[in-house]
Amino acid sequence: MKQQQFESQYQATWQQFEEMLDELESSKKISRSMASFPALYRAVCSHYAIANERHYSSALCGVLHSLAVRGQRQLYRHRGHWLWRFAHFLLFGFPGVVWRHRGVVLLALGLFWLPAFAMGLAAYWFPDSIYMITDGYNVAQFETMYDPGNEHLGRRENRAAESNFAMFGYYIMNNVGIGFRTFAGGMLLGLGSIFFLVFNGLQIGGVAGYLTWRGYIETFWGFVAGHSAFELTAICICGAAGLLLGKALWMPGRLSRMQSLRAAAKDAVQLLLGGMLLLVMAAFVEAYWSPLNSVPAFVKYVVGASLWLLLILYFVVAGGWRESR
Repeated sequence: MKQQQFESQYQATWQQFEEMLDELESSKKISRSMASFPALYRAVCSHYAIANERHYSSALCGVLHSLAVRGQRQLYRHRGHWLWRFAHFLLFGFPGVVWRHRGVVLLALGLFWLPAFAMGLAAYWFPDSIYMITDGYNVAQFETMYDPGNEHLGRRENRAAESNFAMFGYYIMNNVGIGFRTFAGGMLLGLGSIFFLVFNGLQIGGVAGYLTWRGYIETFWGFVAGHSAFELTAICICGAAGLLLGKALWMPGRLSRMQSLRAAAKDAVQLLLGGMLLLVMAAFVEAYWSPLNSVPAFVKYVVGASLWLLLILYFVVAGGWRESR
């Protein structure tokens, strides 16, 4: 491509980027959206590299170099406070990456929920099938945890005397451990993530079906209703992050496997971090809200259903809106 064609093709991009720089560098209030600034900055840097490689005129290279330097200065100047970046990640970054990879997320949801429903129905209609996924000791512990006469719902006997704060820490460690294992399994070509998604689905579904058959409906379903939206969704999102890594290793395309893995890791880590935040939220609800015997089961059902609805709207509205811009 000749220099004149190159300039004609990208002149509007350079002008738009320069206008943004002028506005950022001035002391006036910024009146336009700067959401496209990083993308324009990357484009200008790419054009500068191309101009140098093709030995275009020093005048053009000088203009592009100036734009790139000014852009870098403004990009790092406006990184913002960590609280603002955290809020931006929660409001836009996390739901945006979930929506962008919704196909992989839906696959992870299917790998979890289909075995969960199947094992739940099996354990309800054929209670002895629960012993296919766990042993008699654990079954007895689950019965004790959700027995209507238990004053400490959801706790095993060896943790009955612990405070809510201690249980909050325990739930965090337990939940984060499950989420991280589900994510890290993606390094085994995605097979590890598939295993943990299916395994957790079978276990959770089996316990739910068995305890429903036992008649522990209000105690069990009332307990899990509040935190299930955060916890189960987070496990699936961590699994989706692992599946992204597995996909990068299975289908690297024209890249080497290491390059493909490095490219996928950015979004995978964002999914993991968002999933971990949901798991911490689940641990808080599980420690302070779920075990309350004074709250009627109906109220817990309403709260749980509301949290499921809000979480779905969060991903659809915030994620879909972000990706459409």
